[in-house]
Amino acid sequence: MKHATLLALALLCTAQAAPRTLAQIQASGTLRLGTEGAFPPFNYFESKKLVGFEVDLGNALAKAMNLKAEWQTLPFDNLLIALNQGRFDYVIASHAITPERQKAVDFAKPHYCSTVNIVAKVGGPLDRKALAGKTVGAQVGTAQLPILRAVPGIKDVLTYPNDQVALTALQSGRVDAWSSNGPVVAYMLKQAKLQNSIKIGEVISNERNASAVAKGNTALRSAIDAALDKLMKDGTYAKLSNKWFGQDIRCK
Repeated sequence: MKHATLLALALLCTAQAAPRTLAQIQASGTLRLGTEGAFPPFNYFESKKLVGFEVDLGNALAKAMNLKAEWQTLPFDNLLIALNQGRFDYVIASHAITPERQKAVDFAKPHYCSTVNIVAKVGGPLDRKALAGKTVGAQVGTAQLPILRAVPGIKDVLTYPNDQVALTALQSGRVDAWSSNGPVVAYMLKQAKLQNSIKIGEVISNERNASAVAKGNTALRSAIDAALDKLMKDGTYAKLSNKWFGQDIRCK
């Protein structure tokens, strides 16, 4: 669901070694995957173990390609930059497909669709109209930032390193509302037992979320698409989706 500055991506891409081709990846036997590790339940750490729906899916995709998965984590807004630097082969970290990002990387087929919602304490602003004169928190680099900033009368949009910090800002009153991926919000509120004090409000956007490869790495993208198709047809995707969400979250 998120984004990095296009200019920074372009400048850094030209200064780094070329990302590995599919042939090079197959020869190595290892697929290097990048993710954030701070976006539950999609990718996050339990103690020192990286877990989540996208981690399970990434491992399954690598297996379907007859490769071993090797994971690296970075802050969200660095991931696409590092991808084009060749630091890993493939990023799976809930990136919403946007025109700006499509100029910088090549997206695989979407692996899930989701809403982005306004979130607030009980009695707080839960729709666009109520955001007039209010301050909203969101994760840095997310695709909903320009949408929030375009809300008429909104006072300010503050960015935070991750959604947990943004939620803490909402709880402490540093922001009046928070905006994030609906399934992530629901999971975080349930885990923290905050469903009675914090509510999920209006949908401000619908997102198609996809993994990405470096710009021009067409053969790798095609191989990932083929592996995803296989997992969706053989029941693996549905099994993983039901494990984490109790429903199938593929794009309809």
